[in-house]
Amino acid sequence: MKQCTIIGKTNVGKTLFLINFAEYLGVKSFDINFLYNEGSKISKKISSKNAISHLVDESPHKTRCIQSITLDFAVGKGKKRIRIVDTAGFIDGIHPDIEVRKAISQTLAIIRDSDIILHIIDAYAAKNKDLPSYMGEVDYQIAQFAQLKRGYAILANKMDIPGAKEGFYKIKEEFSGHIVLPISALYKRGFKEVKTFVSRNIWSFFI
Repeated sequence: MKQCTIIGKTNVGKTLFLINFAEYLGVKSFDINFLYNEGSKISKKISSKNAISHLVDESPHKTRCIQSITLDFAVGKGKKRIRIVDTAGFIDGIHPDIEVRKAISQTLAIIRDSDIILHIIDAYAAKNKDLPSYMGEVDYQIAQFAQLKRGYAILANKMDIPGAKEGFYKIKEEFSGHIVLPISALYKRGFKEVKTFVSRNIWSFFI
C-alpha cells in the first residue's frame, strides 16, 4: 500500500487538510488510526461532521502522534488503496514537552518511508519574511531533502486570505522547478489539482 504523508510547521493546516481532502474524495466517516511513539495503536471512528472539532485546534501541537486514514483512491480506470498520514508539526529548537519532542521525531522518521509527500506551507504567513526565515531551519531543511523524492509537492495553504498571493509567489520563487499548488484547506480550493498530483504519482508506481 502506498503512503502519502502530510508534513509542515505546526498550525499550517495539516490536519484540516487531511479531513477536508478525505471528505472531498468521498469519505463520510473516518476510521482514524493513531500510532504513538512507544508503539501503541488505537483506532477511532469519527463522522466527518465531528472530525474537525475532535482533531483540529488553534493551539500548537494538537497533533501529537501519527494519525492516518486508509481509503480507495481513483487511479486510471480503477482504484488503489492508499494511506494518508497526518504528522506533528515542525518547530525550531527543543520543545519543553517530551511528548511533543517524541511526536516530531516520529514525523522525521516517517518521511523517508513515504511514497508521496505533501508539504504544507502557510502562504499568508510567508508573505512578511524571506521564506527560509519564515519556515525555520528544520522545515526548510526538510524541504531541501524531501524535494529530491519523486512524489513531493508543496501545498501553499490559506490562499483564501487576502495577501496570501504574495507568499505564494515567494514559495514558487524559492522552490522554482518544483510543484507548488495553491490551496485553501478550509474551503477545499485547489483540491482537484492535489488529487491529480497524488493520482499521477500513485499510478507511476504501478507502471
